[in-house]
Amino acid sequence: MQLLSIVIVCKNEADIIATSLQSLLGLTDDIVIYDNGSDDGTREVVKQYPVQLHEGSWEGFGKTKNKANALAKYDWIMSLDADEAIDEELKRSLMQWQPENEATVYEIAFKNFFGNRHLKYGEWGTDYHVRFFNRNKVTWDEAPVHENLVLPPGAIPKRLKGFILHRTLRNEEDYRKKMLDYAMRGAEKYYRQGKKATWLKLHLSPFFTFVNYYILKLGFLDGKQGYTIARMTAWYTRMKYTKLKELYKQLAVDSRQYGQSS
Repeated sequence: MQLLSIVIVCKNEADIIATSLQSLLGLTDDIVIYDNGSDDGTREVVKQYPVQLHEGSWEGFGKTKNKANALAKYDWIMSLDADEAIDEELKRSLMQWQPENEATVYEIAFKNFFGNRHLKYGEWGTDYHVRFFNRNKVTWDEAPVHENLVLPPGAIPKRLKGFILHRTLRNEEDYRKKMLDYAMRGAEKYYRQGKKATWLKLHLSPFFTFVNYYILKLGFLDGKQGYTIARMTAWYTRMKYTKLKELYKQLAVDSRQYGQSS
């Protein structure tokens, strides 16, 4: 067993989390599952595995992940989502790993899947993320969506062999629901930052998003799934700025109503 912790934040992932947990068996004696109110049987699935199960409120992606990391036994954290498993090569890399400078951060390659198809091109084709780090030096920012790790000055990047297998896209309807939620969260984030939904952002950004992922990044080579991903990402971009525009309209309405009642 390695002196590292695996931390997974989840909600309503009963149909997929067992795949993730199965891939981790034998790697460490500290797998932390932080559940945010599942009502689909996720907790019952998790209890079948040798893990720590904690329950807590949802406070946005970054803040919730930091709370979960604080519950881990070890300072070296492998952060995964419930729809992510590790392949055998990555498992071997982690089994051979030895603790080193706390400023070291490990980047891991992803294999992303739409249903059973491995996406090799477009938005999801070449995907690397830092997912293994020391919590004494690295934390998640507190963004409610699209959270990022805050790396220390002088961070030492390294890459582990192997892949995280990411099966987030079950079907188009599932993807649409997820993108709509992200669009709303993204709009709220932009609103707080004072960004505006200009005509160019609202009308041209979706078009260039599609061209970038489907043509420039060769998404068309992934067949129907590649087209669907590029089209849905363009739709997400449009919805994000549409929702942002609606937030500013609502602010204007509220301001007028407040002014009339004063």
